[in-house]
Amino acid sequence: MSNLRFHSPEKLREGSTVKLSDNAAIHAAKVMRLSVGDKFVLFDGSGFDFECELTSVQKNATLAQVLSAFEVNTESPLNITLLQGISSGDRMDYSIQKAVELGVKAIQPIATERSLVKLSAERAEKRLEHWQNIVISACEQCGRAFIPQVLAPKTLANWLSINAQSKATRILLNPVGAKRIAELTQPSGEIQLLIGAEGGLSQSEINLALSLGFQSVILGPRILRTETAGPTSIASFQALWGDF
Repeated sequence: MSNLRFHSPEKLREGSTVKLSDNAAIHAAKVMRLSVGDKFVLFDGSGFDFECELTSVQKNATLAQVLSAFEVNTESPLNITLLQGISSGDRMDYSIQKAVELGVKAIQPIATERSLVKLSAERAEKRLEHWQNIVISACEQCGRAFIPQVLAPKTLANWLSINAQSKATRILLNPVGAKRIAELTQPSGEIQLLIGAEGGLSQSEINLALSLGFQSVILGPRILRTETAGPTSIASFQALWGDF
């Protein structure tokens, strides 16, 4: 089966004809220069890859026939939700992209007291769409057939109040944490990983998280950047308890 893989917003089924999304059409026809008769893979987030054949390349539509479906088994056995402090520039994009590649199930952007980025409602909506596109692109690259959800941004206090009764294993990455990751008990359910933005979490945010069941964990003697902390932690979880 072809290594070329694109996301389809349409639900797919064998034998059907599908119109490629604008992004997929541009990448297939103009970047990869596929021609009618060439084969590639589409996925729709249902857990399957679909082998397809390009049937038409027109200015207003690029079409393909769905030939066959294959169940994909690339999901991590760990159920990880990343609570990522909203960071500036391309740091947030990097954190999300790598988290998806490493197998998280959901990403919750968190507005913290020290976040440099302040999002209005309109800007938050645009960023959410942008982040979801980052997720889809990462899934295309890494072979995942289920698409992790990016949730609407929330303040840490708001998210904690909504999820106060959660039974998840809660981990707060902290440069002065009390435990190392290797000292944690292997989780049996969801893992919630909280990472601060560029300036870290305030002491009041740390205290609130600890009061609601988060464990303060240190990841070595070196202070990591916000965009490094999440992927490094998730990789450690996968090595200890997951599919690495």
